[in-house]
Amino acid sequence: MQDFEKLGLFYLGRQFDPDKGKTVDSLVLYESRDLVTHAVCVGMTGSGKTGLCIGLIEEAAIDGIPVIAIDPKGDLANIALTFPRLAPEDFRPWIDEDEARRAGQTPDAFAAAEARRWRDGLAEWGEDGARIGRLRKAADIRIYTPGSRAGVPVSILTSFAAPAASARGDSEFLSERAGSTASSVLALAGVDAEPRSREHTLISTLFSQAWRDGRDLDLAALIQQVQKPPFQKVGVVDLESFFPSKERFDLAMKVNGLLAAPGFEQWLEGEPLDPATLFYTPEGKPRVAVFSIAHLGDAERMFFVALLLNQIVSWMRAQSGTSSLRSIVYMDEIMGYFPPVANPPAKAPLLTLLKQGRAFGIGVVLATQNPVDLDYKGLANTGTWFLGRLQTERDKARVLDGLEGAAGGGFDRASTDRLLSALGKRVFLLHNVHADKPAVFQTRWTLSYLRGPLSRDQIRALTPAPVSKSAAAPVDRQASSPSAAAPSVAAPTSTGAASDAPVVPPGIEQFFVPSRGGSGGAVTYKATVLGAGRVSFADSKLGIEEVRDVIYAAEVTDRAVALDWASASRLDVETSDLKRSPDGTPRFTSVPSPALQPRNYSGWEKAFNKWLAQAEKAEVMRHRDLNLTSKPGESERDFRIRIKDAQREARDAAVDAMRKKYASRQATLTERLRRAESAVGREQEQASQQKLQTALSVGATLLGALMGRKAISAGTIGRATTAARGVGRTMKESGDIKRAEEGVDAIRAELTSLESEIQTETQRISAEFDADAALERVSLAPKRGQVTVQFVALGWLPDDTA
Repeated sequence: MQDFEKLGLFYLGRQFDPDKGKTVDSLVLYESRDLVTHAVCVGMTGSGKTGLCIGLIEEAAIDGIPVIAIDPKGDLANIALTFPRLAPEDFRPWIDEDEARRAGQTPDAFAAAEARRWRDGLAEWGEDGARIGRLRKAADIRIYTPGSRAGVPVSILTSFAAPAASARGDSEFLSERAGSTASSVLALAGVDAEPRSREHTLISTLFSQAWRDGRDLDLAALIQQVQKPPFQKVGVVDLESFFPSKERFDLAMKVNGLLAAPGFEQWLEGEPLDPATLFYTPEGKPRVAVFSIAHLGDAERMFFVALLLNQIVSWMRAQSGTSSLRSIVYMDEIMGYFPPVANPPAKAPLLTLLKQGRAFGIGVVLATQNPVDLDYKGLANTGTWFLGRLQTERDKARVLDGLEGAAGGGFDRASTDRLLSALGKRVFLLHNVHADKPAVFQTRWTLSYLRGPLSRDQIRALTPAPVSKSAAAPVDRQASSPSAAAPSVAAPTSTGAASDAPVVPPGIEQFFVPSRGGSGGAVTYKATVLGAGRVSFADSKLGIEEVRDVIYAAEVTDRAVALDWASASRLDVETSDLKRSPDGTPRFTSVPSPALQPRNYSGWEKAFNKWLAQAEKAEVMRHRDLNLTSKPGESERDFRIRIKDAQREARDAAVDAMRKKYASRQATLTERLRRAESAVGREQEQASQQKLQTALSVGATLLGALMGRKAISAGTIGRATTAARGVGRTMKESGDIKRAEEGVDAIRAELTSLESEIQTETQRISAEFDADAALERVSLAPKRGQVTVQFVALGWLPDDTA
């Protein structure tokens, strides 16, 4: 394991000495959990900001953390340019041929030079093609192009769908989302309407009322409801006085212009704008989802970004809390989306993510060239600042103001000012509230080839060919029961000529399954027997408590065994959906005679009760090590994602425990080393003084012997004796220095051994928590008394049941 391949740490680069103008050996490793308090990256064009942020995304992907990245310029698509072989032919399709001509090289020669440059650059930072391969294996990288088929298209229809039930209970959130969505639609339709204007109030009210009732609202339905709203008053004012019908019609026509605009159908096709599928593949692999929106106009960009951020907020509120980093939302070039004064549609959901994302493990990273683009009040909770070279002194002063506000005291403005003034290309000041002091570092070489913005054709070349819906749809390997996995009830075939409603004897209840066509048109009904029951499953050890309401339809015949529940099919309807009267203009097929005999139903009810207890199973998955059990209806994909989150939390806890375990030993050895090094210094100083005294004593003795009147005097002999003693003490001091240095070496060796032990322990933890989850499948049957039959009755299936 390389020094930078450590658990939960992002390798950003090496520390940089501004005075010497070069890097030092110390690595800059950023703890992933610090990102839950969000980050902002500020730097002028050419500062290396894009390289730093792409490197941050690469580290997240390697660590299994999914990322949604919004790319207004087209640079972030470079993260898909990863070439583990580092071969010239891999670089050749992506080089800028104009740049090659300016360099006086052929495209092939330029590609070979770029391959060498990337290989050498990676090697300088301790990286290689194997790490690029690890990045490609760790995460799926996909480029989405809303409103275009260049990349993977996305459908905005889900953005108008009602939020999850858990989110609908939050009236503040519902109001914010309705207002933001209304602003986006009006801006895209070319309607200049501020919040609280009548246009904005009407449309936001339509959205909030529909969502509060759990109803989806697409653009077509919105246009209809603008003309005929489902309410008669707005506040205390009647609708016509507030917004006359003629003027509502004009507004509806402007919104209709969106649907009628050439190419708008591309906004309605493609993958759903659902964070659950954007963050992870159908197999549960983390994904880096890059939304390239450089091809869109300003109004379209704002419209899409607001919709996407609102979807992320809705998804976030449905997640459980966590202290570990679960996912990252990154936006490059935030200009216009998060201003300090105005309130564009994207600002409200972005503020919500910044304020509440920490509790759900969502880290927000914002990047900009100009500090004036940022709302510093909104960034008060931002814990990490990456600051690169700035354009003007005014920009620097604004950044210092923001840092001072975010630091909340103890901020050294003068020192930070000096550091900012000394920054060069790819050199950043890292101010992290979780660290003791700021650090200056140079960014590492990115694993991705940074060739600049990609064209639509180049994005198209990076996009996998579309697959059929059947192939693309995730397979849910979890079936609630053998019978639940059975195919839906087939459209009924006639057992006789269709006729008017048959006469049903008293005492036989009958229910009509709703027709998909609603109450209009002709509907042919086929007789069946419906069984409705409630099944409970409970297991305190597994933490399972599920109540399941089911309805089965069984064919009834004139054969010896008139009804066999084993061949029954489960209907995808609730008992509250069943009707007492038919839909449309009904016609009925003939009814087998056993179904018209009331005495049969009591026997069928007993048989249904017994069969239900055997047929209904709760199939759950379990991860024994983490003591996690899948929830009712939870797919294997979603359960594995939940396991990864739990593993990350457990991993972080294990790392903390390991650090705590070794902290006292490290502190003790560090203190011993400090004292030992101080002792060496003292011994060296004493030895130096003793050498000087001895040299003076010997010199005085020799001078006295040479200059004295007598060849040998008593004083001369005394001085010679003293000098001899000084030589002996000098030799002793030299021995003391050697012994002190040996003590320092021994402590350093002990520290090195301890660090090696910590690294081995880190590797063990990494192997333990990075392993694929081994799932057990547990099948639970209902216990006695946990099956209740609600009714067995004559049922009527419409011919459009499928």
